[in-house]
Amino acid sequence: MTDTSNEHTDGLLRIGEVARLFNLSVGTLRHYEQMGLLEPAHIDPASGYRYYGARQLSTLNTISNLRVLDLPLAQIREFVATRDVNLMQRQLAQQQELIERKRRELERVSRKIDDRLVLLRDALNAELDTIRETEAPELRCAVLRERVNPTDAYALEWQIRQLQKGQHETFVFPGNLGVGIAPERLAAGDFDGYDEVFLLLDDTDDYLGDVEVRSAARCLTISFRGTHGQAALRYERLLDYMRERNLSPAGPSREIALIDDIISDDPATYVTQITVPVSLG
Repeated sequence: MTDTSNEHTDGLLRIGEVARLFNLSVGTLRHYEQMGLLEPAHIDPASGYRYYGARQLSTLNTISNLRVLDLPLAQIREFVATRDVNLMQRQLAQQQELIERKRRELERVSRKIDDRLVLLRDALNAELDTIRETEAPELRCAVLRERVNPTDAYALEWQIRQLQKGQHETFVFPGNLGVGIAPERLAAGDFDGYDEVFLLLDDTDDYLGDVEVRSAARCLTISFRGTHGQAALRYERLLDYMRERNLSPAGPSREIALIDDIISDDPATYVTQITVPVSLG
């Protein structure tokens, strides 16, 4: 190194030394330079070596502190260029609002995961081919009224795309997509195909489109090993049960594949559940 180089670099640190000091990679420091966030104090024209002084180290401390707050690099660059306290106040307020939105979204996703875990546990522990009387809560759902005859979840792909059309997020998860038979056809013993495809929505889902609210109701429920293609026999059993107890369908059935070929390659694990709202008479 020449005396001229020493004159420029005396008291400065090389890029590798700075990287180790701040536990960063050399690539990160070069990225900061490329985006105009951190200019070296000196660049050796012959070797291309980067050198950093006290001002650059102070800037790196600022960057590190703001990165802990998850502030975007573009905003950090804006602040570093101005050192404007009012700007920092606005940026931190915006960041706080963004983090609060993320927190609410994570809580919503956590509730959805809880719901799916409950459905899977119920499916894995269900007493199969046993009719149970239950009280179903009020339900929100998006409904596509269309005659379909699916044998598995893949057969509903077109209907899923219609229900998802124009939405800003995915609403189709295992356990909330189903098909239903109209109550008149149920009462008549007609189980040839289905009259609707629906998505069950929870109270946090911001679905863009028509949403139906179905009242809480007394229901009959049966779970069985298999898919939609094996459901007709269970509908016959449900109808026999209703006739014996002077019950009649009070709304469309809700037939949901809790475990199917979307999440399992083993047909021996498939579980489908049918729920039918009922009333006396």
